[in-house]
Amino acid sequence: NEQILDDGGHFELSPMYHQIMLYRILDCIQLIKLNKWIDDDLINLLDMSASKMLSWLFQVTFKNGDIPIVNDSAIDIAPTTKELFHYGKLLGINKKNIKLSDSGYRMFKSDKYELFMDMGEVGASYQPGHVHSDTFNFVLYVNNQPFIVDTGTSTYEKNERRQLERSTSSHNTVTICDYDQTQIWGGFRVGKRAGIISLTESDNKFSSSHDGYKNIGIIHNRKFITNKDSVHIFDKLDKHVTYEKIAYFHFHPLVNNIIIKKTNVFFKSLNIEISFKGKNIFMKKELYKYACGFNKTENAFKLKVVFESNLETIIKL
Repeated sequence: NEQILDDGGHFELSPMYHQIMLYRILDCIQLIKLNKWIDDDLINLLDMSASKMLSWLFQVTFKNGDIPIVNDSAIDIAPTTKELFHYGKLLGINKKNIKLSDSGYRMFKSDKYELFMDMGEVGASYQPGHVHSDTFNFVLYVNNQPFIVDTGTSTYEKNERRQLERSTSSHNTVTICDYDQTQIWGGFRVGKRAGIISLTESDNKFSSSHDGYKNIGIIHNRKFITNKDSVHIFDKLDKHVTYEKIAYFHFHPLVNNIIIKKTNVFFKSLNIEISFKGKNIFMKKELYKYACGFNKTENAFKLKVVFESNLETIIKL
């Protein structure tokens, strides 16, 4: 309960698991209200928890009702945000106005786009078996439709597919020499974890540093600057090394007709352009498997951007 009360969404640090936990709490509230055989403070505690959890869920839900499919979230597993808010309303529970905090997740919403960012610690700290190596991963919706997405989870089997889906390279962040920021193994095991060194934010700026590459002496800082019609992402490494550095961008299966010209990428049907600034940039479009549910995948495109030192990404919307 303390984990839930801190942030309203600190349980498992996954929107899908949050939905499942919230649904169970709402069920408990309904059972207590229907069976008033004992008078204690449990109902008050559950009401307060549910209210905060509804607020957290509202903060991380996209306008079209989707949640970010991060960590071990999967599609069509939990009750939707709309269903949970309806359930809460029937029980007389309303959301409170709280900000995202301990979970490390941040959401920026504008008329044109919504940007979900993972700027926090690997968690839940006490049992991180459902986490992925995805520090500084992000998800971008444009005009209420998914554009840059998390690759998702299609299996819980202890196999090569499971390992790939949890790896850093399967997320929209920076990898160095195929190292994972956080060591993941055995299906649900976690070893060395990327730690957050600093996190600063304002209304439209979010900046954080992690030490997931400290074994090769590198601190990675990522800064997001959100404007009305663009998103700027700055990736800075505090030390020059000869290891290959790659920034990945995974697109939704419906995003195609991707045109690469030098250091610019055009999505003509969506009227979106992504440009990159930095030294010795090389870009390549590749296929990947997008998880659209357990045991379900679709082909989609990802962009692999190799850079020498620091990288600036400008997404014009």
